[in-house]
Amino acid sequence: MNIAGRIRRSFFGDEKKELPSVNGSSSRKEDDLLGVTDELIDHVRSFTIDTFKNFSLYDEEACVYPLAEVKKDLSDWQQRHAVLVLSKSKELSQLRFKLCPRLLKEDQFWKIYFKLVRNIVAKYEVLAIQQALIRTVAMEASETKGVYEVEMSETRPQG
Repeated sequence: MNIAGRIRRSFFGDEKKELPSVNGSSSRKEDDLLGVTDELIDHVRSFTIDTFKNFSLYDEEACVYPLAEVKKDLSDWQQRHAVLVLSKSKELSQLRFKLCPRLLKEDQFWKIYFKLVRNIVAKYEVLAIQQALIRTVAMEASETKGVYEVEMSETRPQG
């Protein structure tokens, strides 16, 4: 499934993914958890068509391989961030409409976008990854605890 399809479904409600919430948090806190802050929106407003057209699609870490050839989809956090930032920034939404698919493929647009905003959103993405890991460990611990209790009760002598 391509990125454009996921974002389109998210916009039109075909795919219902809940945003993370913290004890009945407000919409503003959810925006902040996804890194869609006033600072980000102000930064995104400075983007132009030339910002994307002139951006090098070569990954310095891989040295010679263009990002377009390294086919990696967006993470769940990035997908939710993308949907939210498009809904909050009319300028980015219009820019994406002008660029995709005429000048850039959808995945190229988002790879460039996330490189351009990396310094602003990285801490939010890391926090989301940490929270997901904590939830996974807690869930595994609770499942494991239940297994041990069953095993122990089965081995007790009846008396």
